[in-house]
Amino acid sequence: MTTARPGRRSRTSERRSWAPLLVVCAGYFMVILDVTVINVAVPVIGRELSASLTGIQWITDGYTLVFAGFLLTGGALGDRLGNRRVFCWGVVVFTASSAACALAPNAPFLVVARLVEGLGAALIVPGSLALLQQSYPAPAARSRAFGLWGSMAGIAASAGPLLGGLLVSTVGWRWVFLINLPVGVASLVLTPRYVARSPRRAARALDWPAQCAVVAAVALLTAALNEAGRRGWSDPAVLAGVGLAALAAVAFALRERLARSPVLPLSLLRSRAMSGGSVIGLLFNFGFYGMVFTASLEFQHQRGFSALGTGLALFPAVAMTMFASAVSGRLSHRTGDRPLVISGMLLAALGLAGWAAAGTDPAYPLLVAPMMAAGFGTSFALTGGAATVMGAAPPGYSGAASALFNTTRQIGSATGVALGGSLLATATDYSAGLRTSMAIGALAYLTAAGLAWLCVPAKPQRP
Repeated sequence: MTTARPGRRSRTSERRSWAPLLVVCAGYFMVILDVTVINVAVPVIGRELSASLTGIQWITDGYTLVFAGFLLTGGALGDRLGNRRVFCWGVVVFTASSAACALAPNAPFLVVARLVEGLGAALIVPGSLALLQQSYPAPAARSRAFGLWGSMAGIAASAGPLLGGLLVSTVGWRWVFLINLPVGVASLVLTPRYVARSPRRAARALDWPAQCAVVAAVALLTAALNEAGRRGWSDPAVLAGVGLAALAAVAFALRERLARSPVLPLSLLRSRAMSGGSVIGLLFNFGFYGMVFTASLEFQHQRGFSALGTGLALFPAVAMTMFASAVSGRLSHRTGDRPLVISGMLLAALGLAGWAAAGTDPAYPLLVAPMMAAGFGTSFALTGGAATVMGAAPPGYSGAASALFNTTRQIGSATGVALGGSLLATATDYSAGLRTSMAIGALAYLTAAGLAWLCVPAKPQRP
């Protein structure tokens, strides 16, 4: 009996050590899944709810706009009120609004519910990364935690079309939202039990003028990028959106310079690790999401795959994200983050360059290796990118640093999708537009590799 107790204790301790990781990543997974799972369901939703084209666009884009626009607000609230508390608030809002989406009687109701769902997502995501940093202070454990967190984004993005197609074709589109309910309830119940209470910094005021400026800047830029894919980059509405977003960004910078308690101190952005890591996040999301978007169109519109078939065709990229994150999480505390980010970006660049060089109508087996390389390389680098940004942040600004990293990644995703859509729409030959999009994605990966050499620390970071 006495010899069995230490083993039981160690197994119990090991399960508890993994609990915060699993709970937090579950909440993060359902947020990212909702970005892509809706795409294959929208045509069916539009028919059943008699939605106009504008209504269909808002069902997909409204969530993204609110999510991207309020990320920094969610990070600031987490730093002030406690990341665990704000994370739980976000889970409540997200789960309740998902139920409202599933029960929507008409298109306007669904659009409003999706906007509220985006707000819940903006509260969840900054806290997720900050809570993992809090829960795993040791470099090795933190790297593994960041690795799994990063894999959730790639898996959710790539598996969304597959899961959405499966649900729509079997039980109906409302289950696209209903699947969030058990995950949200479990996350809400288990987070207070397994995740330690976060410190609160109530003395730090929320700078509402700066918050409004950054919400306007990110929302306007995201909206302009989304519209660029439909209208073209020279459309007056797109140019006006980009110009107004730039003005809002300038207003945010001026306000932050004058504020006593800034949302994101400009001194943090002067850190090469902080600013460089955030730009790297933008670049690899640009490449990966641009690849997933254009590949999905290629498989559905040019090759005649169904929604479910498209999800299966993208599965090689999904499979690599989990494997790469597990490997990078184990290696980073030995090698440091720089070798992982550089090698991951070079491998992903090689994958997209291989697709671009595969010819006008390559057989599907020739595309498996490029997709695997892009999925592996992006996920391999994401762990190091997240660790670089979070390691450069003072403890009191972990939520803001997480929000900055995820905001730039969201902008990268929107830019990659918008540019890919524009190239496919304007090219005289569909295949030429696709290969140009892949080549630009490869160039973005190469740029990220060069930036990592300059900005990512060479040695493992210590707590």
